[in-house]
Amino acid sequence: MKRRQFLATGSLALAGCKPASREIDGGFTGVGFERGHRLRPASAGAPGAAQASPGEGLPTGSPAATRRVHTLIAGGGVAGLAAARALRQRGIDDFVVLELEDSAGGNSRGGQVNGIACPLGAHYLPVPGDEAHEVQDLLEEFGLRRRLAGRWQYDERHLCHSPQERLFFNGEWQEGLLPVQGVGAATLDQYRRFAERVRAAALATPFAMPAFRAPASAAHLALDAVPFQAWLDREGLNDPHLRWYLDYSCRDDYGAGLASVSAWAGIHYFASRHGFHAPGDDAGEREGVLTWPEGNAWLTRRMAAPLVEGAGGRLRAGRVVQRIEAGRQGVTVDAWDAATDTVERWQAVNCIVALPVFVAARVVVNAPDFLREAAARTRYSPWLVANLHIERALHDRPGAPPSWDNVLYGSASLGYVDAMHQNLQRVPGATVLTYYLALGDAPDNRLRLLQQPWSHWRDTIVAELSVPHPDLREKLRRMDITRYGHAMAVPVPGTLRNGHFQVRNRLSPASAGHEQLQEYERLTPSEGRLHFAHSDWSGYSVFEEAFTRGHAAAVSLRA
Repeated sequence: MKRRQFLATGSLALAGCKPASREIDGGFTGVGFERGHRLRPASAGAPGAAQASPGEGLPTGSPAATRRVHTLIAGGGVAGLAAARALRQRGIDDFVVLELEDSAGGNSRGGQVNGIACPLGAHYLPVPGDEAHEVQDLLEEFGLRRRLAGRWQYDERHLCHSPQERLFFNGEWQEGLLPVQGVGAATLDQYRRFAERVRAAALATPFAMPAFRAPASAAHLALDAVPFQAWLDREGLNDPHLRWYLDYSCRDDYGAGLASVSAWAGIHYFASRHGFHAPGDDAGEREGVLTWPEGNAWLTRRMAAPLVEGAGGRLRAGRVVQRIEAGRQGVTVDAWDAATDTVERWQAVNCIVALPVFVAARVVVNAPDFLREAAARTRYSPWLVANLHIERALHDRPGAPPSWDNVLYGSASLGYVDAMHQNLQRVPGATVLTYYLALGDAPDNRLRLLQQPWSHWRDTIVAELSVPHPDLREKLRRMDITRYGHAMAVPVPGTLRNGHFQVRNRLSPASAGHEQLQEYERLTPSEGRLHFAHSDWSGYSVFEEAFTRGHAAAVSLRA
């Protein structure tokens, strides 16, 4: 069975799932598809048409109110929040953030199930390297790291507690996610060979996170030209255990597997961070990750907090941006207010468009060619995130003890994380398990995600997790499911060559002699008074990319 096509066949298909044996509460939560789908065009037309028109369900006519602001930020995800923070650091307070959902954070929001905090999306942040100095500054601001005796130290309360990872493999749990228990010498040899390839690639040409700090070289472009799977074939790396692990890694960061992502993306996953360490490798301990019960919402809530203080606040949630039009004197933005069912108009000097490129191309009037081209070539992976409330500790199969991250070998899912792992409670009790499923390779993925009922996903998830936890059905009380139709950009072959990192902007006279400012200006796609900031412009979706692009757009903005 092709694991990435689990919806079509295999043990996880609906036909093979038994219905839950007891009543389980729950439903869909977290994302309101209806709001985003209001941007669908009432009639067929290309995104970015000369005259953007309201989508189906959006009101037309004169706006109910017109407001003025110096800078408007469209989108309150990580990039939009990073832009707002950078504006405040520059002393620019006259700005507003418009966010579609009822809370900011994008894919890094959190929630609660029966009083237990849990993530609704991204659930960890690897300890950033020196290339991500903007993210390092944020962590320092939040007290997560400090310099002690000349060395940076991270607050251990926020680093993932041990044990961190385990894999259900051959009927029992093993430490770590790379299959090692009982594998043969040939498998171990391929682990070592792949580790050597990663080291050689990193030595030959740098990889970095964020990726633009390692400019695309000829070696990068050669890797970018082929799927990761084809590159592995060429290298003779065909061991099924290695292939499963690499496929899992790609689905984890990119939402799609070996056959979909480029070889550059596959190597970048390891070479830009912790490398790849075969069993017995003396390269040292893998870098830690920062995590919280509510996932990366711990970060985004603190980023958003200063924006909601005071009368009105700078964060306006429940707004569907439906039209952005730039002129010589400023930018006009129309947004539908879900609470009042009216359209409000904003007049701004500048607009930071922190929206996914496919949305930006639809709402920007006379969308520039680079935006329309980026929207046409960007492929998205849908995701499903399920939060399972377990009333008491589950029985475990033999092997490694319960960990923060728990993955099943051969599964199409990414397994689950335990929201109470950071709690360090002496006696395990009620908890929430957050289950992740990336659907970037599943046929008709977005349509299935939208149309399948909650009960389908409930029974699919219960069937899978009951293999390592036979008592799950009896202890599961509630399952809340969040669906993301366009969760993350997939770095398919051609991502580098097509120009995601190759944005060419005219430098401003003010940036002369300021290397950092020039870097930010080159990084930020712009057209007149419109400045674009989103992880989509990096070709894949992680916190470091989104944050740095939002920060760069705000710093390079002319006041």
